Amino acid sequence: MLKQDKPKRVDELTNLIDNHSVIGILNMHKLPSRALQHIRESVRGTTVIKMGKKTMIKKALEKSKKQNIKILEEKLTGVPALMLTNENPFKLYKLLKENRTPAAAKPGDIAIKDIVIPKGPTSLPPGPSISTLQKVGLKTSVQAGKIAVLQDKLVCKAGEKISQDLTDVLSLLKMEPMEIGLDLVYVWEDGTIYGKSVLDVSVDDYINEVIKCVQCGVNLSVNTGYPTKFTAPIMLQKAFIEARSLATNVDIIEKEFIEQVLAKAERAAKSLENKIS
Repeated sequence: MLKQDKPKRVDELTNLIDNHSVIGILNMHKLPSRALQHIRESVRGTTVIKMGKKTMIKKALEKSKKQNIKILEEKLTGVPALMLTNENPFKLYKLLKENRTPAAAKPGDIAIKDIVIPKGPTSLPPGPSISTLQKVGLKTSVQAGKIAVLQDKLVCKAGEKISQDLTDVLSLLKMEPMEIGLDLVYVWEDGTIYGKSVLDVSVDDYINEVIKCVQCGVNLSVNTGYPTKFTAPIMLQKAFIEARSLATNVDIIEKEFIEQVLAKAERAAKSLENKIS
């Protein structure tokens, strides 16, 4: 890009920032162009991805009128790019996560999650592969003419660098612990900054938490005697059960509970009859 074209480019980025409700910071480090093209196709029509040097993106953020947007300057990392959209940021993160594809590890890569080699048979014949596997602490044996791993082994924790020895082992076992996809690092929405740890929400966990909150609310309403439209039927049922129990225990003759009182008397008479016999 020519020097005289840079101010125009900054203005274009600023205009895009000001005209979208959600601004994301991407790290494009080691992302193949083919993968980027695929992701762009999947979000076409709702999301714009703009690449640029850190200095250019910083200037665009500085010129933006959005509240608190300048904090994103500190979040630029690796090979930065902007993701501009009006979509819900959590929905967007989920979409990007679903579009990731497995990839082989290279020496020096940072593990995105714990790498565990499971126990069980492999397709490897006995030979030099045994010593290669043992370099990362795997316990092996030969079973039915093939190398078998005897127990599960955590070979690299999330956030740690992947060594050359581990890369060789993963290659032998045809394991692909890395992922190719857009790395959405931070998102700005209405003045609030969300990190990837917040955006990466499990739908099942979220639904379970909502169910738990509803259950706690129902329990609080019922146990404190605070009726609501939702809990009133439950409280009436609880009151009826307690009234029936009281009437039965102290022999109160009421139309609704006469059967329980008579049944209690019958049980008492039967017990007395057995003792006399």
